[in-house]
Amino acid sequence: MILAMAGFALEDLFIKLLSLHLPVSQILITLGFSGASVFFITALLTHAPILHKDLLNKTLIIRTFCELFAALFFVSAIALTPLSSATSILMATPLMVTIGAAVFFGEKVGWRRWTAVTIGFCGVLLILRPGFDSFMPASLLAVISTVFLAVRDLVTRAMRFEISTTTVSMYAFIACGISGFIAMPFYSAMVVPSSTEIIHLISATFVGVIGYYAIVLATRNGDASVISSFRYSRLVFVMLLATIILAERPDLQTLSGAAIIVLSGVYTFIRENKLSNL
Repeated sequence: MILAMAGFALEDLFIKLLSLHLPVSQILITLGFSGASVFFITALLTHAPILHKDLLNKTLIIRTFCELFAALFFVSAIALTPLSSATSILMATPLMVTIGAAVFFGEKVGWRRWTAVTIGFCGVLLILRPGFDSFMPASLLAVISTVFLAVRDLVTRAMRFEISTTTVSMYAFIACGISGFIAMPFYSAMVVPSSTEIIHLISATFVGVIGYYAIVLATRNGDASVISSFRYSRLVFVMLLATIILAERPDLQTLSGAAIIVLSGVYTFIRENKLSNL
């Protein structure tokens, strides 16, 4: 899980650097289909099924649909807002999963976890600051992305079949590439990347592939109650990269909001784990 979060943090950094010169649509198309090609070759070498009857299952289709729009909105948020704030908002995804589990699966959520969720969303509002001069409407793209990611995770819980990690990863990257075509009308025309940008694209693909494969492995083979809280290591990696390389200086409100979201999420995980062991 920590390896996955480090990979995603580096991928976010490369995307931020690329967005300074390339349209988001081009970034999504390039990273999506290049990553899918890596997993396609891996599937051929490992004899993993590229086509599977369960690929037409409703839950997997919904999951892929959510992957598509989560990538579209989050990469747009990275391009249009500070990387540190976009990632901080993304950390609220587990809190949204808790709400979704209660609403759609009837999971019992006690007052302690509801309080933690409420406090966590106060942290999101602290970062967004709606109604103030510092409010950035584009930050709402990160919020929308967390909704799609939460639905994706909830749908994954409902899946009752097994598809190889390579196959799942390949179709997730295909969805990312398709999202780039959807984004094309909203961004400028594609440009020829420079040699530096080509290196960044290759690097983003490399760390993105490692990150996605690692998180699927961690989720499938690890104890969720143990590994889930390590998702927040992504924020640490991003904060360091944004500060050192992008020269971002998150203000006190952003740092406070991020801390509140993380603490609320960790408490929720601990409480869920404690209840599951009763």
